[in-house]
Amino acid sequence: MKQLLLIVGLTLSTCLTPIFGAETAPKPAAAAAPAAAPEVRVVTSMGSFVIELNAERAPLTVAHFLKYVDQGHYTGTIFHRVVANFVIQGGGFDSNGKAIPAPEKVVNESGNGLTNQRGTVGMARASEPHGGDAQFYVNLYDNEALDPNKTRWGYAVFGKVVQGMEVVDKIGNVATGSRGLFKEDAPLQPVVIEKIERVAGP
Repeated sequence: MKQLLLIVGLTLSTCLTPIFGAETAPKPAAAAAPAAAPEVRVVTSMGSFVIELNAERAPLTVAHFLKYVDQGHYTGTIFHRVVANFVIQGGGFDSNGKAIPAPEKVVNESGNGLTNQRGTVGMARASEPHGGDAQFYVNLYDNEALDPNKTRWGYAVFGKVVQGMEVVDKIGNVATGSRGLFKEDAPLQPVVIEKIERVAGP
């Protein structure tokens, strides 16, 4: 009965409003649409792919990466490490194998809930947990061994490939070996990152 009375009361109120000339209640403001995730296009000598960045889960890493993107750091760098069914890694050396200075480091966000699944993008680093600079990698396989656990830091995932995974796979299958300073896993023919650029929003 209570529910019926509430419904009737609402109906009467609605009917009386125009009679007495009362203003209708303002409509609630529509909720703002969530901001679109930033994306970047990686243009390589073997084709292009697009990475969607997860600024919600990895805000420090995404801001750090985009800073290097905006500075043009990646132009002319190479994928210097390619391991089939594991990762492709690049962003730190030019086509002659010379290291490109990347002095700014980023706090390791590997505990952000994102995992190293196929197609995800992570921040490369040496043994120092917070030693990630500009180098990044793309997982060619589900690499649980790169995720953090109770006894060690992992490698922070900060994005995923949303277009052009076939290009990533093609890079992941190039012939590799010893080349220049790299004793193994280096593409015998350089795979050049021609540029990384932000993808314009809608």
